[in-house]
Amino acid sequence: MAIYYSEEHEWVRVEGDTATVGITKHAADQLGDIVFVEVNEAGEEFDKGDEIGTIESVKAASEIYAPVAGEILEVNGTLEDAPASLNEDPEGGAWLCKIKVSESAELDELMDADAYKAFIADA
Repeated sequence: MAIYYSEEHEWVRVEGDTATVGITKHAADQLGDIVFVEVNEAGEEFDKGDEIGTIESVKAASEIYAPVAGEILEVNGTLEDAPASLNEDPEGGAWLCKIKVSESAELDELMDADAYKAFIADA
């Protein structure tokens, strides 16, 4: 299992050809109190960088971008009724969706934990 991070503040945990995607604690802290989460439906295919959902907080709305190309296998349905769980456990149980990765080479374009820490420190 490997964990990667995107410049859009998403984390990607990869097991086999399945990637679980969520937002980082940094992103959740920046958004503030999250009040709504919507992720595209399972079965939808997309390219890296495509918009696959929206997160709304009391401060702002933010799009969710696909960190890699693939197909949505599963959406975390608990977020529909409890969007605030993204503030409480953004890098654990409050994952957004699971994706079947179609271009595994795109994972090499993402950051590891140390690179992401440096990225947000420079922001």
